[in-house]
Amino acid sequence: MGTTLDKDVRNFSELRSEISAILAGKPPRERILLAARELFYRFGVHIVGVEAIAETALTNKMTLYRHFRSKDELIVAYVEQLAGENVEILDRLLGEGLGTPEQKLTAWIDHVEDVLSNKSERGCALANAAVELDPGHPARGVIEAYKRRKHDRLVEVFRAARYREPERLADEVFLLFEGARISLQCGGAGPASRLVAMLRSLLAASPRDVAK
Repeated sequence: MGTTLDKDVRNFSELRSEISAILAGKPPRERILLAARELFYRFGVHIVGVEAIAETALTNKMTLYRHFRSKDELIVAYVEQLAGENVEILDRLLGEGLGTPEQKLTAWIDHVEDVLSNKSERGCALANAAVELDPGHPARGVIEAYKRRKHDRLVEVFRAARYREPERLADEVFLLFEGARISLQCGGAGPASRLVAMLRSLLAASPRDVAK
């Protein structure tokens, strides 16, 4: 079994009840990935074992290894799925042809507010995983590529909105959001509850060029 947590997770009937509807009717690979996603986010990628994942997914280790050759491969699939979903969100909020730069920024800040007000929020799943993984782990490259893409997308929209220092502003906004999500994990809302107001004040105060 490997860890006490594995034993706890195997008997975690509440979790199984919560995700039973999600798992129902899905093929084994999808069930395994869904179970891993729930367990990794709640407990961490390092400590959760494959047996706990397999049993939560209503299957066995043999089937898990038929779809994922190792736990590391499953972790990569997990972060790839998360990164892909987050890219879709960025494209939906900040993509081309979706309104003015100001409208895009308003939509993104509204999204930030939704994320931080989610009662199940345990921080950024990708950042949480990155902290646990060795620098050379293949999943780290997926995470780092997504974070760069998110930062670059913010730079693009700040530049389109004529902010004079889009790279600096993207750095500040990026760090504020990432920091707020970590703050939520370290003792409740606190500073995170003021993030949206801070972001709006920062954007309002940052110098912009006048449209010609």
